[in-house]
Amino acid sequence: MKVKKVYAVMLAAAVALGTVGCGNKAETEKVSQSSGISSEKEDNKAENQGGQTDGQGGSQSETETDDNPEGQTQDGQDQDVKEETMGGENEVIEVPEWDAVEIPDNEALEFVKDMQLGWNLGNTFDASNCGASDELEYESAWVGIKTTKEMIHTIADAGFKTIRIPVSWHNHVDAEYRISEAWMDRVQEVVDWALEEELYVILNIHHDNEEGFMYPSYEHLEQSKKYVQAVWEQIAERFAEYDEKLIFETLNEPRHTGTDHEWWVDANSEVGKECIDSVNQLNQTAVDTIRANGKGYNTSRYIMAPGYCASPDFALADGFILPTDSGSAENRILVSVHAYTPYPFALAGESDQNSTDQFSIADKNGTADIDAFMKKLYDKFISKGTGVVIGEFGARAKGNNVEARTEFAAYYVARARSYGITACWWDNNAFGGDGENFGILRRVKNQILFPQIVEQMTHYSKAE
Repeated sequence: MKVKKVYAVMLAAAVALGTVGCGNKAETEKVSQSSGISSEKEDNKAENQGGQTDGQGGSQSETETDDNPEGQTQDGQDQDVKEETMGGENEVIEVPEWDAVEIPDNEALEFVKDMQLGWNLGNTFDASNCGASDELEYESAWVGIKTTKEMIHTIADAGFKTIRIPVSWHNHVDAEYRISEAWMDRVQEVVDWALEEELYVILNIHHDNEEGFMYPSYEHLEQSKKYVQAVWEQIAERFAEYDEKLIFETLNEPRHTGTDHEWWVDANSEVGKECIDSVNQLNQTAVDTIRANGKGYNTSRYIMAPGYCASPDFALADGFILPTDSGSAENRILVSVHAYTPYPFALAGESDQNSTDQFSIADKNGTADIDAFMKKLYDKFISKGTGVVIGEFGARAKGNNVEARTEFAAYYVARARSYGITACWWDNNAFGGDGENFGILRRVKNQILFPQIVEQMTHYSKAE
């Protein structure tokens, strides 16, 4: 493959440490693993061990901490910012020429293809348990700034074609799970801005994974179904007339929070079977509720459904089943996974003994993990006509490793697209300190800080 050239101004940012938030505790640096690498709690340094050999060179799949970790610098805080502008040519990174795989010719896979590349409006409407006196303050509680129409335009202008808008609802409902009108109105406003930019939009239930709301265990299943049904009834009603570019995602990383099997469980154990089956039932409740609305596009819109903790491992597990769909169109359920792979580079904190700040396309130790889990998703779902969306991926900044992150971004997106998968970068608007710095768009300045990363992703995400 020839190396193509794209000309751009390259930016690098170093941001001094700051602390933000609404009193939320730093949550687990999450990882569902197949090779026994421990995950790290940055708040108390506790570790979860999980090990399962997948039979293909010890590949692994991961999920992220999409809460606001302690010690991250974000917008709206007092901070010193130093930005260095570097001129030069930004060449499109060369990736291998893989053997072409057969992508079935159907509407669902064409739809996913058209989604191209996604970006997450992370740590925004998904902020939870802040105790803010004004519920609308939740939007800026973790990122220090409210979303603007100009930000959405910048994302679209940069070449992203999809925006995922994670939303936590449980802090905005009454005892009957009725959603606040003000909160729903504000979410709708931002959805409208995205659709005006001709973006695909993914709307979900995010940090509602708590006892009393949604918790995927048999003990809490009936109550959880009531919550999921109530929330999706209201979302479906509000957005019924929105066309199919608005995608509903049933759940976000449904899991047994606070347990030793939060991010990995033996799928063949009794608790593993319960975890997987509970998520299956909650996915089915969400799909049934959306279709039962019967209005507008709700009978046919695309719906994304994850497995346990949204890990590829559990979407690939034998116990995971796609929801049956009573809608008016066939094949409208997409599989949703999150994968911060390879874990040592993409997600592991710098204090983790397995962490590395380096990634190279020439190094199979990094690329093999990406290849393995994507091929499995292709074999089980895509080759049989079911679409797959990676709702979250990324590589956290570690020191000044922009070059490695850029190479990673090129490879990851190119590989995903080679299998017919669309991937969405997790952007939590975090840039400084030693936290989970996945930020791409510096919202306070409405500026893409890493255009070289974005250019690689947009180049390889374009539908051919």
